Amino acid sequence: MKRIVLFAIFFAVLTFNQPSASAQCSMCSANAEMSVKNGNTQGKGLNSGILYLLAIPYLLISGVGILWYVNYRKKNNVSSLHPGK
Repeated sequence: MKRIVLFAIFFAVLTFNQPSASAQCSMCSANAEMSVKNGNTQGKGLNSGILYLLAIPYLLISGVGILWYVNYRKKNNVSSLHPGK
């Protein structure tokens, strides 16, 4: 019981004693702020790049999911045609 309490206290201290993190690096932040103020298109490019990097993993996972689903359905169709196998 004493170990559980010590572990809970240790875990709570580690969890709630974390330093705050910035949302982005200072260079990216300064670049985005200045581009908006000056009317440049660098902010649009930065946002497009972020969306591009965000979309690629979702597209890859979706493709793998679709392939898995198609193969699963094909396997079930073959087994329903030949119930003895």
